Amino acid sequence: MLKVGDHAPDFALESDNAGTISSKQLVGQRYVLYFYPKDDTSGCTREACSFRDRLPDFERLGVPVFGVSPDSAQAHAKFRTKYQLNFPLLVDPDKALMQAYGVWAEKSMYGRKYMGVLRATFVVGADGRIEHAWPKVKTEGHGEEVLKALESG
Repeated sequence: MLKVGDHAPDFALESDNAGTISSKQLVGQRYVLYFYPKDDTSGCTREACSFRDRLPDFERLGVPVFGVSPDSAQAHAKFRTKYQLNFPLLVDPDKALMQAYGVWAEKSMYGRKYMGVLRATFVVGADGRIEHAWPKVKTEGHGEEVLKALESG
């Protein structure tokens, strides 16, 4: 998994409502990428809503927020509408960006091993390097936690 100081991988991904979003469009500004396993599940919904509720504060700082999962644009659009999400959700069906960030990894549940998305968040700085990283996210209030880190520097 990428760490603070690492160069953020380049990407160009389809979003649910904003066309293709690319790292080249974001050069020179900070942004948040949060990776989550699946649309419309309890933990992912809590996490998304925590960013939704604080989005005006992120906008005040000039920091866009992007959620990333392997779900389709259609699934993202349904999720966005159902919970009135106010930021783009990016589609990574081949998991290329997830692999580049190190968040597509082996997981284990009830002794069964499988590949899945590790819930993680990264702030990419204006210089294109990872400025903050949360390799293990607690969903409740995570948006506020990220916002506090941005406000403190």
